Amino acid sequence: MKRVYGVLVVAALLQSGCVLNFGPFRGPEPLREKRVLGDSGPKIAMIEVSGLISQGERSSPLGIRRPSLVARTREALDRAAEDDGVAAVLLRVNSPGGTVAASETLHHEVLLWKEKTGRPVVAYFDGIAASGGYYVAMASDEVIAHPTAITGSIGVIMSGINLSGLLERFGIEDQSFTSGLFKDSGSPLRKMRPDERTHFEGIVDDLHERFREVVVNGRPGLDAARVDELADGRIFTARQAAELGLVDRIGHLDQAVEALEQRLGVDESRLIVYQRPGEYRDNVYTRSGGGTVQLVDIDLLPFEPNALEPGFYYLWPPALLR
Repeated sequence: MKRVYGVLVVAALLQSGCVLNFGPFRGPEPLREKRVLGDSGPKIAMIEVSGLISQGERSSPLGIRRPSLVARTREALDRAAEDDGVAAVLLRVNSPGGTVAASETLHHEVLLWKEKTGRPVVAYFDGIAASGGYYVAMASDEVIAHPTAITGSIGVIMSGINLSGLLERFGIEDQSFTSGLFKDSGSPLRKMRPDERTHFEGIVDDLHERFREVVVNGRPGLDAARVDELADGRIFTARQAAELGLVDRIGHLDQAVEALEQRLGVDESRLIVYQRPGEYRDNVYTRSGGGTVQLVDIDLLPFEPNALEPGFYYLWPPALLR
């Protein structure tokens, strides 16, 4: 059914006059530079951390794969590092977070980029920058939040359910064999034992401690005790976050660009983005899509069935319902 749906969508795109550049079903081409704002001055590369932060590739209903958010971000950072004309990076974050490993990897990649290039990075929170999204931003030199942005949710979650009561109702029994006492810990087929719960809580606490360390390092104006008070999973508005010291100030995207210009000591700059051939980008607010479309970059379905796999997440819980 999924593939049939994809074929119908492709047919509709053809009827609408869109050009599908997939010849035949090729993978994504390298990112290319596109100027979206400004005519002179040094270049500022705007790199988007948008959606679920994951190292898993995504696919269309036709089975065509495209790079993960982590892979695309690394590719964009590499392009920016290789270009001597790029003086800074504007990290535009609109994400509820993602997996622990992917969030840590992106945070590390941004820190590494700063270390190698010596160039500044400003994070701009556009909409939602919670949990893993906030984690990644802690690698930046300054954090500016949109007036209506939501951030915070500093914490770890491991989701799970217990279906044993439902299975018992229908006379279904679990017959799994394990090699050790904890091998099937977290199984939805039975109730969790107290020692298993203690074990998982220890893992969550350890990952939470790592998150705390990242925030303490990323927000030098906050001491560890204050971070402990704020790292209880709560979300905050931009105004609350600014008052608490979780962000530096409130502003719009153009003000984030101005903040980087001030750091660079210039009056003008050229804001650029990196995109695949066929992606449409008319200004700083335009996202991919429209006109000439490369099939590999079309989101034909709003939900990826394998987007949230079992594991530990730096994630704002409502994202689990996407």
